[in-house]
Amino acid sequence: MADSQLIELLVQALRAAHERGELPACEAPVRLSQPPKPEMGDFSCNIAMVMASAAGRPPREVAQLIIDYLPECPLVERVEVAGPGFINFHLSPTWLQDTVREVLLRGESWGHSDHGAGRRVQVEFVSANPVGPLHIGNARGGPYGDALASLLEAVGYDVEREYLLNDGPDNTQFRLFGASVQARIRELLGLDFEMPEDGYRGEYIIDYARELLDRHGEGLADIPADGSGHFRVAILAEELVAEQIRETLGMLGIEFDSWFSERALFERGAIEEKIADLRERGVVYEREGALWLRTTNFGDEEDRVLVRRSGAKTYLMTDLAYVDDKLARGFDHCIYVWGPDHAAQVPSVRAGMAAAGVDPEATEFIIHQVVRLTERGKVVKMSKRAGKIVTLRQLVEEVGPDVTRFFLLSRSVDSHLDFDLELAREQSEENPVYYVQYAHARICSIMREARERGLNTDDLHEADLSLLQHPDELRLMRWMAEYPSEVSDAAAQRAPHRLAHLSRDLAAIFHQFYGTCRVIDADEPELSRARLALVAATQIVLRNVLGLLGVSAPETM
Repeated sequence: MADSQLIELLVQALRAAHERGELPACEAPVRLSQPPKPEMGDFSCNIAMVMASAAGRPPREVAQLIIDYLPECPLVERVEVAGPGFINFHLSPTWLQDTVREVLLRGESWGHSDHGAGRRVQVEFVSANPVGPLHIGNARGGPYGDALASLLEAVGYDVEREYLLNDGPDNTQFRLFGASVQARIRELLGLDFEMPEDGYRGEYIIDYARELLDRHGEGLADIPADGSGHFRVAILAEELVAEQIRETLGMLGIEFDSWFSERALFERGAIEEKIADLRERGVVYEREGALWLRTTNFGDEEDRVLVRRSGAKTYLMTDLAYVDDKLARGFDHCIYVWGPDHAAQVPSVRAGMAAAGVDPEATEFIIHQVVRLTERGKVVKMSKRAGKIVTLRQLVEEVGPDVTRFFLLSRSVDSHLDFDLELAREQSEENPVYYVQYAHARICSIMREARERGLNTDDLHEADLSLLQHPDELRLMRWMAEYPSEVSDAAAQRAPHRLAHLSRDLAAIFHQFYGTCRVIDADEPELSRARLALVAATQIVLRNVLGLLGVSAPETM
């Protein structure tokens, strides 16, 4: 890639200048950026300003010295000092034309790299309590976690997607869910029942009760209405919830490699093994009948309970056993994508992992912020049937999977997101999904027309790409050339939203090119073939971006 070649040229120049005693050794990383205006060059570097103080020279003088030591390279047309000491590179158009050829040859692998080769990463996301349908509050983690996993795969990591079912016997919400379903079962059978004071009251609970009766019969009424019985019913109902969650996420194209049951940690003794390990490490103590972890020794604001006086295990206790299980499965790095209601737990979990001897670099926590549905500037509810829950399924059925994913990925995960239903329903250029997908459909139309006119669309990488000299052609090619670096940066920054922005930028650049450059011209067959090559390359890149976002690339609209 051009940027990596330029960085290598700069490193060689700095090394040569140091060996000649004209500059000190360069300790700072050499980075490139894009100048604000095309006439200022293709790439810019500020290393001269960074080194000026240590070199004891003005930045512009350091910049010129570096330029003097730059090795010759056919990629570079000219280099100049700009502003207070920037080194600006103007590249030969051939590098952009070569990019088009490389895109055509590499196809769907364009933009991919092997930065993470040899490392296994697990991304755990959504992981909502299995107590009902997915709702808009935890919907954001689905597309985000899935797109992040795709990004990491694109840069070479071996990635697993995991969903954690919080179904342990000490999960209060899970037992409460079981008690709620059990009460509805008795109600449907005409028996005495009592809803828990803080129970789940949505009509979906009645649906679960009815389905369980269909599957297991009226004998469910014989299950005792106590803690043990509530847990038994919850386990039965969990099967329905998990099916529903799988189906809903499947509507968005999200599939998990692993569905991990927290209950399994208890059943195979992993919790007790972890407690014994912590005792051996000397990081726990007993007080008032409870078992405490010395998290204050590892940066937490207070020590945390692991086992309550009742014997119930806390979330932190199961989290510590769970991360051991993850690492034992051979993952080098574990990413947790949590909702905003879990943000306060992160410092305690980190401190707990440190106390348990887990390498801090082995885990990473990403908190996504809330989503609100809006219409005409007001917050709206879509469901009368589901009580106060706005379900993810309703949203997908209302606006479609592509719009749902794109909108949920359109902003940085750490920013609040207002999901504009009115805009989501639009089928015009105002809707960013429609705008991007229309660019792909337009390209498909161009290629069909070319073939209908008898133009050769095979082996377009052999076209005379030197004919591509128009500013809008160069702009489009430059975007393609920068795309691999953008993918790498988005993966490193855990920022799939950058791809959503990129797709809109590419669509805008393509639409402008199409408006100024006639692609199919019977009077200019060689130029037409070169432009068809550019169009075909654009199609590949656009499809690749949308693929990482999990959004379809339609051929007609």
